[in-house]
Amino acid sequence: MNTKTTFFRRLTRHLPGFLAALCLLAPGVRTLADAFTLPEQLIGVTQGFLEFTVEDYLATSQTEGRYEIQVNNLDPRLRMPLCDQQLGASLESPAQPLGRVTVRVRCDGSSPWTVFVPAQVRLFRNVVTVVRPLKRDSIVGEQDVALRERDVGMLNQGFLGNLDQAVGLKVIRPTVMDQVLPPQHLEQAEVVRKGDQVVITARSGSLAVRMPGEALSKGGLSEQIRVRNLNSKRVVKARVTGPGQVEVAM
Repeated sequence: MNTKTTFFRRLTRHLPGFLAALCLLAPGVRTLADAFTLPEQLIGVTQGFLEFTVEDYLATSQTEGRYEIQVNNLDPRLRMPLCDQQLGASLESPAQPLGRVTVRVRCDGSSPWTVFVPAQVRLFRNVVTVVRPLKRDSIVGEQDVALRERDVGMLNQGFLGNLDQAVGLKVIRPTVMDQVLPPQHLEQAEVVRKGDQVVITARSGSLAVRMPGEALSKGGLSEQIRVRNLNSKRVVKARVTGPGQVEVAM
């Protein structure tokens, strides 16, 4: 006799008893699930809370970008008592819902409990990046930078969100292609250098008086530097207004 046919007949004879036993167990399984708060529920509460919190943070701070939320898996054996109230959630750390976060999920019912659920919130924004290597002391041109999407939660040194914040400034250390350009790597380009001959303009309303001077320190646009009036030999502080041009108030 065919082995498969024999096995099927034996299985058919025992099937009614097997189904009956399964029916007896099923109510118990449902009761067990209904008596506990399962990890899947905790993850769902955390996901919903973070979505609301991140949306609120972006709206309040007027921040543009897209976000991704990944809630870490919990131990599948975790069984918290069923809460007789709606579960609450709050951000445990950090202060802003970005990067690695921890959410406190709590039951404030008759049998209170608390579970800390870790998650990762990634915020993607367009930031200033270098499109070609730049040498130290290079002046950033429009062709040197572009806006590209990055996870700003990973940018510990900060970032710039507008090309105008970088163009015309000087990089103080070499950069590589596709590198995010942080504010700390930039400084005002020197418009006036120490020892340069400058024109000092003393302005009061529509009246302006010009005199020759010498820069005693370097400076970029709008920076204050020390200059010597070559006529009076007095040293004054003046604001750089352009190449070879400074201004003092009368």
